[in-house]
Amino acid sequence: MGAVSSIPQQQRSPLFPRISLPCTSAEYLDTTFEQSQETLNEKIRSGGENRQPSPTPQLSATPHLFSSYAPQYTVSGDASGAYQEFLKAFPEYLLTWTLDTLRRSDYRRLDTAGETYVDYMGGAIYPASLVRVHTEFLERSVLGNTHSISNSSKLSLECANGARAAVLSFFRASSEEYTVVFTANATGALKLVGESYPFAGDSSYVLSADSHNSVHGIREFARHRGARVCYIPPTATGGFEPEIAQNILRDSRSPSAPCLFALTGQSNITNTKNSLSIIEYAKSLGYHVLLDAAALAATSAISLTETPVDAMAVSFYKMFGFPTGVGALVVKKSFLKQLKRPWFAGGTVDLVQVPGTIVTLSEVLHEQFEDGTINYLSLPAVTEGLRFLSAYMPFLPLRLSSLMHYLVTSLSQSRHDTTGNPSLRILSATPSRRLKSAGDQSDTGSIVSLLFLSPTGDILSNSFVDYAAAKNNISLRTGCMCNPGGAAVMLNFQDEMCKLYEGATLKEFETAVGHQVGVVRISLGLASNFQDVWNVVRFAELLATQKTREALWDQYTSTD
Repeated sequence: MGAVSSIPQQQRSPLFPRISLPCTSAEYLDTTFEQSQETLNEKIRSGGENRQPSPTPQLSATPHLFSSYAPQYTVSGDASGAYQEFLKAFPEYLLTWTLDTLRRSDYRRLDTAGETYVDYMGGAIYPASLVRVHTEFLERSVLGNTHSISNSSKLSLECANGARAAVLSFFRASSEEYTVVFTANATGALKLVGESYPFAGDSSYVLSADSHNSVHGIREFARHRGARVCYIPPTATGGFEPEIAQNILRDSRSPSAPCLFALTGQSNITNTKNSLSIIEYAKSLGYHVLLDAAALAATSAISLTETPVDAMAVSFYKMFGFPTGVGALVVKKSFLKQLKRPWFAGGTVDLVQVPGTIVTLSEVLHEQFEDGTINYLSLPAVTEGLRFLSAYMPFLPLRLSSLMHYLVTSLSQSRHDTTGNPSLRILSATPSRRLKSAGDQSDTGSIVSLLFLSPTGDILSNSFVDYAAAKNNISLRTGCMCNPGGAAVMLNFQDEMCKLYEGATLKEFETAVGHQVGVVRISLGLASNFQDVWNVVRFAELLATQKTREALWDQYTSTD
């Protein structure tokens, strides 16, 4: 199970050997993002050691296409035959050669360490060039707290404004209609809406059962103010049926009080994508719509021009790995004016009466919702990270489509060597449509949630799978992924969920269910390649083989 080998003939330069990191204007950013794809294509067309054809959204692959132009990507010796068969079955993968070049230039450390990273839904791997250039920027710049008027503070504020413009441009949101509130993460953005939303006695908060705990948590603010909490039930594979969602939205609306609909764009455990068309229907009923795009934004193009939600929450480390500790609420200014914070803090106010009760909030709208000092040292990296991702996003869904179809098919065929029974069970939604062109969008995410089984069909404990994966240098994740509703429908413990009592512990719940609660999650992302997927398939084969499984089990039990 060796790692992808590097190219021995010559040192390949990255597509972005040096990324400029100025604190750019909104006008410049708009132009940059629109031209980013053409810039990438021009680098490819210019020839040299990375010479490739220029992929376009209209171009579909044939088995021989680009074989003589694409850089020679090599895999470990025992995977080479499988790789050639993969290319024959998925010739469209050849359109994504630029991501193989990116893997060598910015993610070489994965292969050097021999680590198979398949937890992109937990956090993306940061590109080395982004960190390097950001470090160089910090070394040559003097940045100060934005709540001042010094030269260093002005530079920080200019960088923060540039990052806001970059976020709006990336998500195709008009600066006239939208603004950006920087938070610690997507959870912080969702909490901001929940604590500030004007819930009342006749209000409704509608959400899908297949949602992250940060979305479920908003129900506490709704309940505290007497509002109804209405759940949309999940399908057998997660998400929801649009018709059922429409009925619940219609029956739960209030003509006299504000109502909030929280939509999960993509489940972080069931892999389902909910149709964004439900947004228009909810808004026609008078709902405000909050989109949790933390999982969706990493591998899918989002246009707030086409789907104008009232607010959207994202975390940048899930999109391009660096920086952590920075998220955003991309929000309509008109909606933000209707929110009322339950407190104030440094940076959110212009004047405070002490002692007394008078507070005058900041004149700048987004500042009213940014508690204390924003992460001004990291915001320039957000600008460059979005520019970086925009160049590769057109190729990413196509690449992940090929890898996902191969992974799902291969895992589904895994059998125990002693009984011939399936060695695992895939629980999450799988893609029904195979992409053939760059620029297309998949109908699911790039997640596989599954359970490993014993030769007799019993569930192997997730803690053992965690141990075995780590021993084989595979970074995956196990558990409920902070999505109890999605886990409940996939693992079929909804009845036990209904019987929960106040103060119940996870241990007690697992006793009632009869096994550990959770799944094994494999998630792919920007730096994923065939070798990673093949290593996961080989890992499944190890657990399906009695000799290797029992050896790992003996090691696992001896560490207790």
